[in-house]
Amino acid sequence: MVVVIEQEPDAAETGEAPASASRSGSMDAPAATPQGGNSSDEESFEDALTDEQLREKALKQANDAKEEGNKLFRTGQYEDALLQYEVALQIASEVPSPVDVCSMCHGNRAACFLKLNRYKDTVTECTKALELNPSYVKALVRRAEAHEKLENYDEAIADMKKVIELDPANDQARKSIRRLEPIAAEKREKMKEEMISKLKEMGNSLLGRFGMSTDNFKAVKDPNTGSYSISFQQ
Repeated sequence: MVVVIEQEPDAAETGEAPASASRSGSMDAPAATPQGGNSSDEESFEDALTDEQLREKALKQANDAKEEGNKLFRTGQYEDALLQYEVALQIASEVPSPVDVCSMCHGNRAACFLKLNRYKDTVTECTKALELNPSYVKALVRRAEAHEKLENYDEAIADMKKVIELDPANDQARKSIRRLEPIAAEKREKMKEEMISKLKEMGNSLLGRFGMSTDNFKAVKDPNTGSYSISFQQ
């Protein structure tokens, strides 16, 4: 049984602008063009802005787009939310930006893809978020859920173990690991059997030319070392 945790944007992902962006509250007033103004006046104003003011203005636009994405996510409009998060990422990438802005946008895009059952895309976005912020617990949880859906159980377990390293009190991660470990072991055993079967088929095709088959060879495991010895039988 797959347990899917209802996704919500992080508390820090609710669109609240970082402190650096909130200080730009006085930016918009001078931007108004007096009646009768023209585009050259606006260009002159833009030229007069310092690099820091331009950066703060861009960050506010990025956070506004992220907040709009969060609103769309909450109402189930995941495709539209994806577009808003992409807009936020494009704006943020054009100026020096706090890491959390971009990592959260990737994390929230992952949440959208998870809702849309696009699990490979979920893994990709979570990985991008974690490259920017390795301690992003929600991205680890989302990636683990996507890996489980893709039957990548070992990868899902690895992500949940990382969650416990970052958040030792996370009971959801512990339960997921206990549930997934026997499933992962069963999958590994099945893959091993399939591999042995393919090797036998290949061996029989070669040995058949000499009137033999893999049945003429017996593998005996040494209980002390765990290694195998092969003996030939007529």
